[in-house]
Amino acid sequence: MNATPRFTAWTRLLHWVMAAMVLTMLFVGIGMVSTVSGRYHALIALHRPLGIAILVLAVIRLANRLLNPGPPLPTHLNPLERFAAKASQVIFYTLMILMPLIGWGMLSAARYPVVLAAGVHLPAIVPQDPALYATLRGLHTVLAYVFMATFIAHFGAALVHAWIYQDGVFASMAPGRTRPARNNK
Repeated sequence: MNATPRFTAWTRLLHWVMAAMVLTMLFVGIGMVSTVSGRYHALIALHRPLGIAILVLAVIRLANRLLNPGPPLPTHLNPLERFAAKASQVIFYTLMILMPLIGWGMLSAARYPVVLAAGVHLPAIVPQDPALYATLRGLHTVLAYVFMATFIAHFGAALVHAWIYQDGVFASMAPGRTRPARNNK
């Protein structure tokens, strides 16, 4: 049996670090909009710098992906599965870059500082405007739901590849050593 083709170690590291960060961000965001306790300020203090870190890493990850595209999709996938795989990647990269920028713009429009650390603030990227703030806030919320739905679909697809197809797709991104793929021709 041939070894399963894999993404580079750097690509896999970026994937799993960002997966943890994005999942954390999604749950922090849910906590922010649903909290009635005094935890909102602690959550927003985490949400802002984590969003900017995701933005920076997403740009690095996109450049890395363009330089290191990784193994091809298995030949047994039908056209709809191939389309879904490629579309989900485009959605992920778009949202990992767009969501932090919208959040930053939203805060700028409300004249709230984006605090990365004590004394480290990012400059405003849009003018102060309550109507723009409201629009960006709504957009940020809708896109968070799209992100969560895409994440769930991606996770489900990963499990299908790992447990049902056993075709090496999951193994290509899995950390550590993996078994060779089962032949699915």
